[in-house]
Amino acid sequence: MSGSNSRTRVRLRDARAHSASSQRWLTRQLNDPFVQRAKAQGYRARSVFKLEEIDRRFGLIRPGMVVVDLGAAPGSWSQYAANKQARVVAVDLQPIAPIAGVTIIEGDFLAEATEAALAAAVGSGVDLVLSDMAASSTGRRLVDRLRAEQLGDAVLEFAETRLVEGGSVLIKLVRGAEATLQQRAKAMFRSVRILRPDATRSDSSECFLLGLDRRPPPVEEVVSNE
Repeated sequence: MSGSNSRTRVRLRDARAHSASSQRWLTRQLNDPFVQRAKAQGYRARSVFKLEEIDRRFGLIRPGMVVVDLGAAPGSWSQYAANKQARVVAVDLQPIAPIAGVTIIEGDFLAEATEAALAAAVGSGVDLVLSDMAASSTGRRLVDRLRAEQLGDAVLEFAETRLVEGGSVLIKLVRGAEATLQQRAKAMFRSVRILRPDATRSDSSECFLLGLDRRPPPVEEVVSNE
């Protein structure tokens, strides 16, 4: 049945040039309204609309605040934060094409050299840590959950050493990994939520842990880049 509000499904012109899995991925991309919106608005990935929704609900990003974007490639979250006039440092193992208003550091965020470069770039405590990172999927639910927990825990540890009082963190996880990390996050933040934005694909197992309003760091902790 056709109508003025229906969308025409796009098909690949030469499907034979791609494997079956590539065909499915490309067809999904071509027919994804969030992919189309991202392209129209100049963003590098559809994931920007997950951050946009969360920011709209909770007011995460404000002009002048210091934002560290971990696992930033290809850079849509950093683009969004920079567009809101935040000071953004993007970190990733993969190269990231330049983004206006964003300092880019190529490296593992846990490596000493990367931490030194980050400290030099930030210059003060961090207001918001973003992580859209995902561990490589094995297809085995338990293994993937444990990997997500380990990566999420590393991000929380990073946030614990960098965030100022009142700061926030947003971490991508997979379902099942949030239970353990939620408990640790509650000790750090006055408010902790598990979110699944509308832009999340229906077949995706991802969710997001949002920690708001960091509690005062323990006396022995020093949130400084010196």
